[in-house]
Amino acid sequence: MATMDSTFNPTTENDSLYDYADTYVDEMCNKTNVIMFGAIFTLVLFPIVVILSVFGNVLVIVVLTKYENLKSLTNALILNLAVSDLFFTAGLPFWAYNHVHGWTLGEHTCKMVNFIFYVGFYSSSILLMLMTAHRYVAVMNPLSDIVSSTGSCSVVACVTVWAASALAASPSFLFTKVDQKQCVHANSYWTLWGIYNQNVLFILSLVVFIFCYSQIMCRLLRPTTQRRKNKTLKLIFTITVVFFVGWAPYNVVIFLKSLYLWPQTSQTTVDSTALAVMCEASQPLDYAFYVSRLLAFSHCCLNPVFYVFVGVKFRNHLTKMLKGWGHRNSGIRDRQSRLTITSLTSGEEFSM
Repeated sequence: MATMDSTFNPTTENDSLYDYADTYVDEMCNKTNVIMFGAIFTLVLFPIVVILSVFGNVLVIVVLTKYENLKSLTNALILNLAVSDLFFTAGLPFWAYNHVHGWTLGEHTCKMVNFIFYVGFYSSSILLMLMTAHRYVAVMNPLSDIVSSTGSCSVVACVTVWAASALAASPSFLFTKVDQKQCVHANSYWTLWGIYNQNVLFILSLVVFIFCYSQIMCRLLRPTTQRRKNKTLKLIFTITVVFFVGWAPYNVVIFLKSLYLWPQTSQTTVDSTALAVMCEASQPLDYAFYVSRLLAFSHCCLNPVFYVFVGVKFRNHLTKMLKGWGHRNSGIRDRQSRLTITSLTSGEEFSM
C-alpha cells in the first residue's frame, strides 16, 4: 500500500498513513464531513480487523507447527500466508495512531512501518497466486512432482517469495518521509506509482485466479469426478468471490482517485466553477474509499477462514488441540480436588 499524508484535521481531507489524498482538489475542498466519517469508521472497525487477523493467523501457525509436516509445499505456503497476513496487520495500528495523533514516531519508523506493510501486501498476493497455481496443478496433473514436493523445494519457494516481496517493498525507504507530522509520499509521482503498482498486482492476481479456477471447475464438472464435487466447487467459488469483492472495489476507487493527481502535475490554477464540480464529484469517491479499503484490508483476517479453517484436516487438528486443552484442565482440577481432600482428611491447611 502507499502512504497517507495527514492527520485528523478538519481543514484538510488528507487522511493518514496509507491513503492517496494529497491532491490539489483535496487541498482546496472543504471535506470536514468526510474526515469525520473516516475517523469514526476507521477507529471503530479497524481494531476488529486487527484482533481477528492476529487471533486467526496465530491459531493457524500454532496448528500447523503442532500437527502438520512443514516440509510439505502446501503447508509451507499456508504457514507463510499466515505470517504474511500478520506483517500486513502490523501496519494497521500505526495507521490508526497516525489517524488521530499525526506521525510522532520519527522518519525512520515511518519508512520501516511502510516497508513492513508493503512486504505483507506483496507476499500475501504472491502466496495466494502460488497456492492457486499449486491447486491447479494438483487437480489437472495430480502425478506431477510439484504436487508432492517437500523439503528444499518448499524452502526455495518461500525464500523466493519473501525476497521478491522485500525487493518490491524496498522503494518505501525512498518515497516516504515525515512532513508536518505526517508520514507521506515524497511527491505525487510516488503516490501514482503506489496506486498503479497495486492495480497491476490485483489484475495479475485476478487473471491467475480466473484462469486456474475456471480450469479446475471444468475438470471437476466431468462425470468421472463426481465425488465431493459440490463441496469443492462451493469452496473455489467462495474463495474467488471473496477475493474479487474484497479487492476489486478498492482498486477501482484508488484508480479513480489517482485521476485527481494528474492535474496537480500539469496545472497550478483551477477556476472556481471547475473546482466546485471537482469537489462535488470527489466527495462520493472519498466515502467509497473508506468502505472499500475496509473490505480490502479485511482480507488478512478472512484468509484463515477461507484457505484453512474450511479444511477438514485443520478442523480435526483444532478439535484435537481444544480437547487436549480440556483434558489438561480437567487433570489440573482433578489434582486440585485430590490435594484438597487429602489436606482436609489430614487436618492440614492447604491452598493452591
